[in-house]
This record gives sequence, C-alpha cells and structure tokens, in this order.
Amino acid sequence: MKPLWALLALTSLPAAAQSRLNLTQGVTEVSNRVYDLHMTIFYICCVIGVVVFGLMFISMIRHRKSKNPNPANFHENVKVEIAWTIVPLLILVGMAIPATTTLIAMEDTSDADVTVQVTGSQWKWHYKYFENDVEFFSRLATQQEQIDNKFEKGENYLLEVDRPLVIPTDRKVRFLVTSDDVIHSWWVPDFAVKKDANPGFINETWTKVDEPGIYRGQCAELCGKDHGFMPVVVIAKKPAEYEKWITEKEAEQKAAREREQELLAMEMSEDELMDLGEKVYNSTCAACHQANGQGVNGVFPALAGSGVSVDPEAKDQHIDIVVNGVTGTAMQAFGSQLSMRELAAVITYERNAWGNDTGQLIQAADINEVMNQ
Repeated sequence: MKPLWALLALTSLPAAAQSRLNLTQGVTEVSNRVYDLHMTIFYICCVIGVVVFGLMFISMIRHRKSKNPNPANFHENVKVEIAWTIVPLLILVGMAIPATTTLIAMEDTSDADVTVQVTGSQWKWHYKYFENDVEFFSRLATQQEQIDNKFEKGENYLLEVDRPLVIPTDRKVRFLVTSDDVIHSWWVPDFAVKKDANPGFINETWTKVDEPGIYRGQCAELCGKDHGFMPVVVIAKKPAEYEKWITEKEAEQKAAREREQELLAMEMSEDELMDLGEKVYNSTCAACHQANGQGVNGVFPALAGSGVSVDPEAKDQHIDIVVNGVTGTAMQAFGSQLSMRELAAVITYERNAWGNDTGQLIQAADINEVMNQ
C-alpha cells in the first residue's frame, strides 16, 4: 500500500500528467464534448456501482444466516420489477441523448473550409489539398540510429515526420481518408479523430482547431511490419500564416514540375545517376530488398544477379514495376512518390550495382515515356 504522503502527491499532479491515466481532453470543441461525455458516463457508472454494491453488502450483512436462521419465503413484487426496468431505461436514455448528439457532430463534414485527402500506404501518409495544387508524402523522420539504440532517443521518438500536415486554425477542415494497399487508421487524439483508411473506400471526418500548435498521432491499425513507424504530425497555423505557407508550397511544387519537364531534354551522366540512385535506393528500397540487393528469400525478390535488373531486354518492364508497382504484392508504386530524376537514378543503380553491370543508363525521358503509355 502506498503511504499517505504518496497518495497526497498524486492528487497534486499537473493535468498533463493526470491525462496519461484518462482520456485525452483534446484541443477542439468535439474532443472536449467527447471528454465531457466520457466523464459524465464514468460518474454515472460510479454512482450505479456504489448503489448496487452498497445494496449487495447491506443485504449480505443484514440478512446473514446467523441473524436470520429462518429466511423469508416470497416471490414476485410487481412494483420492484417495474422499478428495476424503468430506472435503467431512463438512465440509458439519459446517456444516449448526449452520446447521439456528439456522434452526429463528429460525422457532420458539411460546410468545410479546407478539404484534405489522406491516403495511407505501407508505411507513410500522403496528403492532397483539394483547394490548392499541393500534395506530398509524410514519412517517419526519427533517425535509424535511435531505433537501433545507437543514439539516445529524442523527445518525440517515432512521432516525428519529414513533412507534417499543415492546417489553419478557426477553420473547418474535412479529411477524406483512404488507403493504397491495406487497412490503416489515421489517429490524432487531440482532435478526437480516428478514422480507418480502407483500400477502395473513402471515409470522412473533420476537425476545427482553436489554438495553433503541433499535434501528434499515429496509425492505429496493425498494417504490417513497420506499423509502429507510421506517425502523424499536424501543425495548426493561424489563417494568415497558413495562407502564406500554402501559397509558397504551391509555387514550390509548380516550379518542381517545371524542372521535371526541363529534365526530359537533358541527360545525366553515369556518375550522377549512380550517386543519386544509391541514395534513393538506400532510403526507399533497401528496407525490403536489402542494401546488397539480395532481398529476403520468399518475401522480397533479389535484385542482384537475377530478374529484370539484369535482363537487357527488360528495361521498360523494370521501369513499369518501379513506377506502377505490382498488384497483389508488397511492391508499391513509386511513380507518385519519387521525381522522374530519382526514378531514373534508382533504376539505373539497380541495373548496374552489385555486379549487374547491364551498362544501361535510364534517363527522365525514359520514365516519362513509360508513364505516358
């Protein structure tokens, strides 16, 4: 048993520490309604527990055998039966009314100011803004050395990304949640938002954040071996700051697309392709096919010395696999994840590393040709 001073210390813990033992209160109107509903029903359950167990203990003490050796013999009591039917019914109705209104509010995605499509895939999120020509992938940014226990783990270990989702405060933001492969679940506790991402379906949810800040979550569905490395980070900015950010991001991505088109008329040298290809391969492909290209027997095919990587006649097939993926397998489509320059480099690397030595160099124009077939 804890000493009295320890129990008193627990009562003085700050709210942030206490929240670890309870539902997250959150930062939105809906999340606060959910929290209030949770606490209301919790207190109702506490009262019911005290009354029921109190009556049980009173009955056990007052009507024990030593005090009543000759028990009474009686049967139905219509009034009691009506009471224990009506009272629970009234309690349930009283609980159902606020629960129903809260659920309806959580599902009302109408009149949104901003719409973002959220697409889960193994193991990252893709965000696409409908009102602006902006889209990007969001991947885990925690250093591999921290995961391997070589470096000290940071404050937001496994809850940090390279490109966070940015939304405006004081605006209703609708999320269209889907998946490219298996079932994921987009979960941000501070928003009281947890919506499954199902392949072939679109689920809707929404939020309206009152205060600027950084809010973290993660995939809440067992979606594969790297399920634990699929965090969600949302930055809420004031409307003016958000408009500035979205305008800059839109211009940046437009310029990147224009540079991609300029690359179609240019050719990279073998050294440039191999250097960039090795970096892209190690960051994108090595997790499955291994750094040495040997793959995992029976799971991920080897690229070194076998398959399309060493077949001089299979150049277009190799490009198609990397760009469009392979249906029914773990091979993802990287056409929307990597630039044409990166695609050309990584395919060149795969066709010339580990002793493959096909001598074939893939250029951005080759990628564009296969994409437009």
